[in-house]
Amino acid sequence: MKKVLLGLAVVIIMASSCGKSNVTPKPPGGGGGTPPPDPPATTSYLDLAKQTRSFVTNNFLTSSFSYRANTTTNANSCFEWYNVSQIYADAALVAAGDATVLPYMNKTFQFMEGFWDKADLRGGYFASVNLNGTGAGGDKFVDDNGLTGMVYLEAYDITSGGDKQAYLDKAKACADWLINSGLWDTTYGGGFWWNTSKPNKPSQSNGVAMQLFARLYTITGNTEYRDWATKVNNWLRNNMLDSSTGLYIWMIDGTGAGTKHTEKFTYDNAIMIEADILYGKAMNDASYLAKAQAIGNAMNTVLWNSAYKGYIFNTDPSQTRVNPAWCGWGTQGMIRLYEQDKNAKWLTFAQNNIDALNKAARNKDTHAYYFFSGFAGDNRSPEIEGVDQAWMQRIQAMMSKYK
Repeated sequence: MKKVLLGLAVVIIMASSCGKSNVTPKPPGGGGGTPPPDPPATTSYLDLAKQTRSFVTNNFLTSSFSYRANTTTNANSCFEWYNVSQIYADAALVAAGDATVLPYMNKTFQFMEGFWDKADLRGGYFASVNLNGTGAGGDKFVDDNGLTGMVYLEAYDITSGGDKQAYLDKAKACADWLINSGLWDTTYGGGFWWNTSKPNKPSQSNGVAMQLFARLYTITGNTEYRDWATKVNNWLRNNMLDSSTGLYIWMIDGTGAGTKHTEKFTYDNAIMIEADILYGKAMNDASYLAKAQAIGNAMNTVLWNSAYKGYIFNTDPSQTRVNPAWCGWGTQGMIRLYEQDKNAKWLTFAQNNIDALNKAARNKDTHAYYFFSGFAGDNRSPEIEGVDQAWMQRIQAMMSKYK
């Protein structure tokens, strides 16, 4: 989840990774004005997900079953977490009853081998390759590899036979790379570095690692995964949880004891909801559902725009625009809570957030989603990023099972 510079004048965010490397202030304009009207109630979330998939097929898919990064500045680049996010999106469509995307999902999984570091016995996924799968290089990111393992485990859930085993094996390979990467050390009392350049230790990188370790322990019974899940959980709770808000902060960096960046991001905390749910299941500890519910309630207090009924990007007041992937992650967190306790309030937040993003970022004619936009649909950036299409496809397919 690392982002390379996209050449935007007003926003610099990681494109090749799912983490945020640097976010610069944006000019005013996003979020102002009167909320646009609600979308027609006749359009189902499954139909919206299929429309998004059709746009992706027509504009991003290559003959290699890779997906170009975007349709503008990086049309000839292929990013690791963008590709696996599309696998994640297709897995959600399959789970919602549309099996037509299953062959695409499996072929993209095969394409992902081009990202794998075959020169290092530890392996690990690089951040980018060419559209044909050659030229892998750059840093390797903890959040990308952790998320990828979780994507593969969802694919494992909906496949069978050799495909099912292949997804599980590669998810384990992702976790084993995390364990053996050397990116966990005693700096700041522990925690995984964001990537192999070791610039900072973020909540989201550690959160997806915790998810993966907990889920693999549940599936395999391998106590090494249990021990790592516990280690990451303890570090996050002791170092990154802000007790005053009940939310996790962005990251720690700098020399010595390290500087804590206390901005709260929607997707960091949505990740931690799922991490606590999975950890509680793995450890048979019901208190972790209560912890996940507490994060959900805090998100719906601190990270919610009540006027537009959607999740903000983060708590920095200069960050006035929303992004489909990072803000959309909040919907996944709420759905995960609903799946555990059946409290309809979580679905209400999940659904409203999708509707807010459709108002803010969706082109009603092309069905594309803009990289950043104001809640009112203003101040839209020109980039159409593959990862944003994937996440909107995914959360709308997930919502279609309930609404």
